[in-house]
Parts: sequence; C-alpha cells; structure tokens
Amino acid sequence: MRLLIQRVTEAKCHIGGEVFSQIGQGLVVLVGIGNDESTEDLDWLTKKLVQLRIFDDEAGVMNRSVIDIEGDIMIVSQFTLHAMTKKGNRPSWIKAAPEAISKPLYEEFVAMVRAALGRTVATGEFGADMKIELTNDGPVTIWIDSKNRE
Repeated sequence: MRLLIQRVTEAKCHIGGEVFSQIGQGLVVLVGIGNDESTEDLDWLTKKLVQLRIFDDEAGVMNRSVIDIEGDIMIVSQFTLHAMTKKGNRPSWIKAAPEAISKPLYEEFVAMVRAALGRTVATGEFGADMKIELTNDGPVTIWIDSKNRE
C-alpha cells in the first residue's frame, strides 16, 4: 500500500463541480492499494500516518504530528500510485488492486485513521473523477510504501 502525504493549510475535493469535502490545516493523503495488501499494512500505515512528525513546533522544527496540532486529514483513493512505467510511455496499472479488493481496504483504512485520530476524516469518493484543490504547506510531501519498511 502506498501513501503520498502532503502537508496542507487547506484542501477541497470537488466531484461533479461541487465541493464534496474539505479540510483546514492538516494532511491530504493519496492512497494506492496494490494486489498484495494485508491488515498488517493497514495497521502499520495508520500508525505511521497519524504519528508522522511533520508539523513545526514552537522552535520551527518539524516535531509535531497531525494529532498534536489537532489537524485534519483528507484521504483520497489513487490507483495511479501503482503505475509501472518501465516499458514504453503508457503506464501499466497491473499492480493496482481491482475495485473488489481495493474499495473495502480503502474503507477500512479510512475507518482505522478515524479511530486513531479520534475524529472525522474527510474523503473523496472511491472511483469518482475528482479534482483536488490544495495549498501544500512548505511544501512538504512524503511518500510511504508499506512494502519498504526498512
């Protein structure tokens, strides 16, 4: 499972020209689910996400988590994080899990993050054509792959 995490001052998810969800200061998390994900991946990434210290403390050092700052999280499914581009110029999505596998795992991940955060988490709509509007703060963008833990 892959996460692309962006520290933001604000973000909105638009679907069909309407605002579907929005957040203030916090994290926008794009989630790519592969064919070989497990509950262990969800557990590890949930803990890593909510405890990731990428917000400034009083000294201006990245030493606070989204929990510490009482920030928001928006989680959006993004199968393209599993793009394979080694051959040719058209990406292959063969390593991205099909909807029957990825949608339940995405929903479980959202529920786990909500529980760990202790409040509502904004989302996109699985499989929808979404427009994500955000202000990246820093910019700070972090990539985490549950298959590369070392």
